[in-house]
Amino acid sequence: MHTENPLILTLKLDDKVQTYFNQLRARYFPSERNFLDAHLTLFHHLPAEEPGVYSMIEELAARQQSLLIDVIKIVSTGNGVAFKCESAELQKVHNHLQQQWRQWLIPQDRQKLWPHITIQNKVSADTAANTLQELSSGFTPFVMPGSGLSLWRYLGGPWEHVDDYSFQ
Repeated sequence: MHTENPLILTLKLDDKVQTYFNQLRARYFPSERNFLDAHLTLFHHLPAEEPGVYSMIEELAARQQSLLIDVIKIVSTGNGVAFKCESAELQKVHNHLQQQWRQWLIPQDRQKLWPHITIQNKVSADTAANTLQELSSGFTPFVMPGSGLSLWRYLGGPWEHVDDYSFQ
């Protein structure tokens, strides 16, 4: 399926956690490529012209309680670094939306969710390894709240904010 400016769905983080990850991203992400705030992507390519996308997000958010996400470790992504996250509840939410949207999903969005927050990407393997070592030395796993969903329109690099959907 091809959509000119597809939608991206992310988990909405609370302000404190968002600020923490944004600061790390500002420090470690190459500035010429850093168009976005830190984010945990749930779906990468949804059709903007499908009303069912918006209604399903609204319905889900209206009945979903806030989620707790375990931030368990810092991992290499090859040419970058990310915080790996785990949450059985988030997986359930993702699986439910996958089933509802199956006919619209690209192969990447049909896969099992690998929840993570990228704070560095598109750097040399050596730079990424140094960042991983630096951040891992003082890392302690923590829990962060997921307070809703955020919908974005992909603009070929930058994203345009469409709407936020708060959980109960």
